[in-house]
Amino acid sequence: MAGLTRFSVSIEGDLLARFDRQSAREGCPTRSKAIADLIRDSLVRQEWKAGGEVAAAIVMVYDHHRHDLTHRLTHIQHDHYKIILSSQHVHLDHDNCLEIVVVRGRPSAVEALANLLKATKGVKFCSVAAASTGANL
Repeated sequence: MAGLTRFSVSIEGDLLARFDRQSAREGCPTRSKAIADLIRDSLVRQEWKAGGEVAAAIVMVYDHHRHDLTHRLTHIQHDHYKIILSSQHVHLDHDNCLEIVVVRGRPSAVEALANLLKATKGVKFCSVAAASTGANL
């Protein structure tokens, strides 16, 4: 990790005040940390656009009473075993389950898997939480 570098930024006062309030609401300890987080977020988005190896969590909510749904979701995941690192299944209530599938691979493969899961009848919600392997941050 390189040492810290100080730099100056000119920004409108109102915009900075809004940024500081948002950072405070999020519990960010310093303006420097908040700006570094924004830069890292931008770098992660670039990693996804570049198509290299990324990490992510695919989050699903579904009705486990739906006929054959868990079998179909498991079958889809087995077809994509090369990018799946792990999964966690949580019973939210009598009818609904939350499943988190942790993946690592090319963005196109992650998005293809998420789209297949989302398109499966009975899946109520499916979203990708894009992340990084951390190697380029």
